[in-house]
Amino acid sequence: MSEPDIRATDPVDLMLRVLDLTGGAARTTEDIFTGDSHPMPGGRVFGGQVLAQAVIAAERTTDDDRVPHSMHGYFLRPGDASRGLTFSVDRIHDGRSFSTRRTQAYQDGVPIFSMIASFERETPGLDHQATMPADVPDPDELAAAADAQAIHPLSQRLLADSPIEVLHAEGALYRAAAEPAVARQNVWVRTRRRIGDDPALHRAVLAYLSDLTIQESVLRAHGVAWADAGLKVASLDHAMWWHRPARADEWLLYSQESPSASGGRGLSTGRIFTRDGELVATVAQEIMVRTGAR
Repeated sequence: MSEPDIRATDPVDLMLRVLDLTGGAARTTEDIFTGDSHPMPGGRVFGGQVLAQAVIAAERTTDDDRVPHSMHGYFLRPGDASRGLTFSVDRIHDGRSFSTRRTQAYQDGVPIFSMIASFERETPGLDHQATMPADVPDPDELAAAADAQAIHPLSQRLLADSPIEVLHAEGALYRAAAEPAVARQNVWVRTRRRIGDDPALHRAVLAYLSDLTIQESVLRAHGVAWADAGLKVASLDHAMWWHRPARADEWLLYSQESPSASGGRGLSTGRIFTRDGELVATVAQEIMVRTGAR
């Protein structure tokens, strides 16, 4: 599979092309899809890309009235961003209300990511949610900050921009650690332009951007910045629960915290809210983290 041509497209166009998988036309016990990768300066596939592609592949094998409500995935090996990916979907179960799918992402016949996702035919029921954090600066107030247009290290492309706008309420960790050292942060995120009205695409892009900044509450707790010499970070696993519909091209508050770090691993959790305070998703991720002098 050829590498996407990035010379005549904007970053959002490239993201949408990468998420537009091919294949999977026949309804069988195993469905095969293929997709491209973002070019990455470090050469490794961006984890959020694989998450979103795996969700799209799985959802294309379910009935139209079923939407994803949870996924649990493991990053098995670093992927090569110069090569495409193959996604194999197993139709594990289709019940009256729920469907379960297993998606494996491969390069050169070797699995690099494994996910199980559950889909539901939504019905009315109990409804409550956590409260959005108070006193977080509005994104319009943060847009003029010096780091507002900086490209996050984990999503940096061979492009002028990232497809996702990222605004840190407590200051970014790109160049220097923030003070005080606390195990939480709030980040506003959205795509840089409108991406249409397909709810399935917005759910996938929500998974895509859920892998951005989620690691930072671990770093922030210990006064670590991305630019620190000797820092090594790798995502080990990722879980996500979709609660309510949301548009990924409108501002979303990603409220994150780290309950624990030990044994060279750190756990982060996040809640994603609309600007109006509706909780739309919950995320959890464990990372491997190594520091130079620490």
